[in-house]
Amino acid sequence: MSRRIQIAARLGTAALCAGLIAGLSACQKPAAAPPAAMFTEDHGLLSVPAASPLRSHLTVQPVGGAAGGQTLDLPASVEADPARVVNVVTPLTGRVLSLKVGLGDRVKRGQVLAVIASGDYAQANADVEKARDAADLAAKALTRARGVQAAGGAAGKDLEAAESADVQARAELARAQARLASLNGAGGHGKDLVLTAPQNGVVTSLAIAPGAQVSDPTATLMTVTNVDRVFVTANVAESDIGRAPVGAEADIVLTADPNRKLHGRISEANAVIEPDTRRQKVRIALANPDGRLMPNMYATVRLPAPAATGVSVPQSALLMNNDSISVLVEVRPWVFQRRAVQIGEETETAARVVSGLQPGERVVVRGGVLLGD
Repeated sequence: MSRRIQIAARLGTAALCAGLIAGLSACQKPAAAPPAAMFTEDHGLLSVPAASPLRSHLTVQPVGGAAGGQTLDLPASVEADPARVVNVVTPLTGRVLSLKVGLGDRVKRGQVLAVIASGDYAQANADVEKARDAADLAAKALTRARGVQAAGGAAGKDLEAAESADVQARAELARAQARLASLNGAGGHGKDLVLTAPQNGVVTSLAIAPGAQVSDPTATLMTVTNVDRVFVTANVAESDIGRAPVGAEADIVLTADPNRKLHGRISEANAVIEPDTRRQKVRIALANPDGRLMPNMYATVRLPAPAATGVSVPQSALLMNNDSISVLVEVRPWVFQRRAVQIGEETETAARVVSGLQPGERVVVRGGVLLGD
């Protein structure tokens, strides 16, 4: 029932009560005696005389502080830290000789993930061997040239040529070794390319199998995700953004384990609203040393209720006049003043007054419509 309808009903009841009271008063008193005044008004103050029958129909009570608001539950899910998700690719084409891990396996940094036969990698190995041999020959030639020079049997230009050849050979060896290292940081396995884990983590995606041909050097072969720290990402409605600032405390309840309570603070908040959902994403970083928080788990983020503010009054204390809402405040015993108030949250039986009243003030909570204009 709307407040306008409720107030109209109260006014009708009030009119009936006033008529009955007046009738009873007339029956009980001599016909010649004037009826007792229901109330008087003077400069906005409404006084109810001691003899007024209204006194028995008015209830005046002190009002107290409003209870706190409700907790805010947000749909959420567990997500990996994007900075800890590494896609493993091969810089060369080739064929998968062996796969050392499976989907969901935990791996350590440097652990062998797969071995790939690659003609380009074999060529890179051969280039290193060729450069190493050339560097050895250049070093020996330089040693001989220095010996001959020391014995006085060679021209200076021969020594200079040997020194230049040695420098060039060593530079070529360094280049070939750097090229090989960039292709395979683990090294070894002769002509075969060895893929190793770039970090500690879990294999969260796998796109190759033994015998598969790798033809796209940019394709992701597998993903290694470090889940030692994860995010719980929640979606905040546009109207609730003010309740979820960075730093706000929150409780997390996992759908898979509702008895396990987690606690954290909002560490990140998107600077934009999602256009489709009209929601803001906020993230809570949580340590996950045991790995029990798995990416894509569903969860609920619960933000605590806001602190109590304002004053709580019964709905029966609220009086509507046009579009304004007021209450009758007792300024002295049985002397009342109409005061405009602003209303916040409401229930069927009570409302929170956000301005216009102070805790402890006495207001008419029943029968106020009998003191209407």
